[in-house]
Amino acid sequence: MSTDITRRAALGRLAAAAAAVGAMPLFATAEPSPGKVAPERTTPGRLKQSLSRWTSKAPLPELCKRLKALGFAGVDLLYQDEWAVVTDSGLAVSMGYPAKRDNFITMGFNDPANHATLLKELETTIPLAKSAGLTNMITMFGNRKEGIDEQQAVDNCVAGLSKIAPYAAEHGITLCVELLNSKVDHHGYQGDHTAFGVAVMKGIGSPNVKLLYDIYHMQIMEGDVIRTIRDNIQWIGHFHTGGVPGRHEIDGTQELNYHAVAKAIADLNYQGFIAHEFMPSQSDPFDSFAEAFKICTV
Repeated sequence: MSTDITRRAALGRLAAAAAAVGAMPLFATAEPSPGKVAPERTTPGRLKQSLSRWTSKAPLPELCKRLKALGFAGVDLLYQDEWAVVTDSGLAVSMGYPAKRDNFITMGFNDPANHATLLKELETTIPLAKSAGLTNMITMFGNRKEGIDEQQAVDNCVAGLSKIAPYAAEHGITLCVELLNSKVDHHGYQGDHTAFGVAVMKGIGSPNVKLLYDIYHMQIMEGDVIRTIRDNIQWIGHFHTGGVPGRHEIDGTQELNYHAVAKAIADLNYQGFIAHEFMPSQSDPFDSFAEAFKICTV
């Protein structure tokens, strides 16, 4: 799979196919190789692990069945019409989307012009998420805008997210605002350093608005991952993984020691999810998913 395929491209494809959701699978089934022995189930360990939906071509019911057999606790980054499939399978929806939009990543709370739309989406979806048993919803800082400097962007994010934080708290939902790299995958994205995200979190001061700390993205932008996580764990509500460079497997082919990262997170008594979000390069993607699960089992 080409390394230039990102979640943004996957989001575009999913949004375009929205009308077909429910009528047919979004992707073709990824069949295991003939005669191949299914990967052995691993015990969960101290961390709850999930897999980002967009990383697999398998139909969602099959994906749930196979992930559950491997020991996964949830599926990540799902739209409302997918939630019931996952919860009915006995897995958790570890992160839900409030809307289907091609510009979901670039349109964020850093620009006040976006607030009305973003708040309406969240106000509509938060009660539905509570009813479906979700606890996490994703939202974005957005791309930089001309005329809005860094401090203004922080203030704008604080102002917008502070309006929805009490409603999220009332429904037991945590809004997770994602940190992304602007160097490789998401040029122009404003929330591209931990310090920016932490400044927003401190300004809001709500346990129901936290950071989605994407380890892959932050390794690209600033490194020093374990120290940064330890220093800022109180502001972090969710993690994503991915191999650096290339966003493939989190094994020994890339530069991070994910087992050490996972242990550091577990040692902080973190109770949330760590969701794998990488593009498998093995012939059977489930071999990659099983390996990632074992690496982060501590």
